[in-house]
Amino acid sequence: MTRFLALFSLLLASFLTMAAEPLDPEQAFRFSARALDDKTIEARWTITPEYYLYKEKIEFAVEPASVKLGTPEMPKGKEKDDEFFGKVHIFRDNEAVARIPVASGSGQVILKATSQGCWDGGVCYPPMTQDARITLAAMSGAPATASVPLPANVGAGETASAAPASGDAGDESGQIAKLLKGSGFWMAVITFFGFGLLLSLTPCVFPMIPILSGIIVNHGHAVTHLRAFTLSLAYVLGMAVTYALIGVAAGFSGTLLSAALQNAWVLGSFALVFVVLSFSMFGFYELQLPAALQSKLSDTANHQGGSLPAIALMGALSALIVGPCVAAPLAGALLYIAQTKDAVLGGAALFSMGLGMGAPLLAVGVFSRSFLPKTGPWMEAVKKFFGVVLLATALWLVSPVLPSWLVMAGWAMLLIVPAIYLRALEPLPAHSGGWARFWKGIGITLLLAGAAMLLGLMGGSRDPLQPLAFLRTAGNAVSPAPTFEKVKTVAELDARIAGATKPVMLDFYADWCVSCKEMEKFTFADPQVAAKMKEFTLLKADVTANNDDDKALLKRFGLFGPPGIIFFKDGKENTDLRVVGYQPASQFLGVLEKAQKPN
Repeated sequence: MTRFLALFSLLLASFLTMAAEPLDPEQAFRFSARALDDKTIEARWTITPEYYLYKEKIEFAVEPASVKLGTPEMPKGKEKDDEFFGKVHIFRDNEAVARIPVASGSGQVILKATSQGCWDGGVCYPPMTQDARITLAAMSGAPATASVPLPANVGAGETASAAPASGDAGDESGQIAKLLKGSGFWMAVITFFGFGLLLSLTPCVFPMIPILSGIIVNHGHAVTHLRAFTLSLAYVLGMAVTYALIGVAAGFSGTLLSAALQNAWVLGSFALVFVVLSFSMFGFYELQLPAALQSKLSDTANHQGGSLPAIALMGALSALIVGPCVAAPLAGALLYIAQTKDAVLGGAALFSMGLGMGAPLLAVGVFSRSFLPKTGPWMEAVKKFFGVVLLATALWLVSPVLPSWLVMAGWAMLLIVPAIYLRALEPLPAHSGGWARFWKGIGITLLLAGAAMLLGLMGGSRDPLQPLAFLRTAGNAVSPAPTFEKVKTVAELDARIAGATKPVMLDFYADWCVSCKEMEKFTFADPQVAAKMKEFTLLKADVTANNDDDKALLKRFGLFGPPGIIFFKDGKENTDLRVVGYQPASQFLGVLEKAQKPN
């Protein structure tokens, strides 16, 4: 025991010593720079907590020597009575920013920033020089490009790889990336949990509810509250882990990996699985394993918790397939990972976001048990209800790759057929009770809604939410929708921006992007928005294929996927007006008005 305690104490001391090791200076003081315009460079250090930089030790130089710099402008900083340098000013707590005037010069330059800092643990670093390659615009007013730090082995004659340059932008994803930089670990985790709760209210998460509810229903009336919670937790953890892993991988690769799954074959395969499951709930057949394997799995379920890995896998696949939209929190986390390579904080934030998205699903899983009938014909009615919901989920999955008329016809059938099962066309017996009359009323409502969709389909309407809109507009002249010009490459985009005589609006779109279709249907189609958009040069980058040109366009603006709307005026991007994710017409109209104002 004495030897064991001595060994344990030694290991503990070694661990504490390792934990107290100072960071590498490049990690403690992350450096980046960008050209704000043709006359100003912004240099920025992201400072790790418990570390600080000396203001008086910051110096700048530039290559080539023909470029002349003015006197840098920096914040005052905090005063410190330093034991080595006396009274000095320091920068700590998140970021230090310097703006450097450019007296003359243009083109590609290398900014050399010399700085010196210390760790509160008692270590001071020697002066170090960090480089960043920047492209200064010529006096003609062409847009300046941002830069990334050059690795230590990249010389003045070599080219460093590009990275997203929008981390300091004013768009929502850029602000969220900055939030990750500026907050502590646990604050970021808690904040992203809140983002997840908000995302759980979006249409992308809703299809997960019938999937999880169907899992609980299939376990029958014998499932307990604890068992229901365990099954739901396995599903949610699978979803959360997937978001974290995909997020970290996408951050390092610079692409949205889930986009590869948003094609007709993959979506159709998953939709077919839901159709097969729904038909089994209608009683057309029973899905059963061979008797020997079923007995073995039953024993495993009784002794080891059963099919939890399979349910976790279902949660992981659900996160990939039914959650393809890139909302601002996800885009912001990916942007932070891509810029800083801090996969630990970025992955933890995305995992927490997945848990937030799954919190309502836990409630659905647990409380769905309370609404399950214990015996009798009601159980069959519940199974048929979830069968219809699974069919609706299948149709929702494949709707981005189906013709609009076929989608509308599918929704009409999903309303009419259940209405018939609810006896919408059959007379009720005279002695029928209140519940029978209530469900017949629901059936009649579904039948009328489905019939309206079929009538609208024959009248030329393609909007399931407004199937009879063609009657309102039959005698009225309809203002044509705004027309977008497609751009396929970065060079083509630059040429169109340079030659534009009006403000430019660039819309990133993909066929599998649900939020993109919402923007087209509800925002761009608004009469006031459509009229205002005609005052812009409208460009569309269709990144459905996710090929090399698509990835280059996304990478140019630090985006990981659609939807994303970028505004330009006088050849320069207005980074404060980016739109990432769905935005209602009233809010988007204000963005358009701001985009027309002078920079």
